[in-house]
Amino acid sequence: MVEKYSEDDLYTLADLFKVFGDSTRIKILFMLFESELCVCDLSEKLNMTQSAVSHQLKILKQNKLVKSRRDGKSIIYSLADEHVVSIISQGLEHIEED
Repeated sequence: MVEKYSEDDLYTLADLFKVFGDSTRIKILFMLFESELCVCDLSEKLNMTQSAVSHQLKILKQNKLVKSRRDGKSIIYSLADEHVVSIISQGLEHIEED
């Protein structure tokens, strides 16, 4: 099966999984499961600076896990698509197995 994919594909996949290796980014994704949020709301809920949250959101956005839209002066973040929910859900199922 691995022969079907180029080295670049495999490196990109490995990089994607590295993004999930940070608990702050996982917390952000979980919060976005529930609703769209702006940086200020996320920073308040995480008890982090807006700058620190923005940095994590940038990484998530670069990896196509979150998307953003402008609402007046605010930028509102949400999950990019259902694949993100599926990846997290399958990970949770895996760790909850006996």
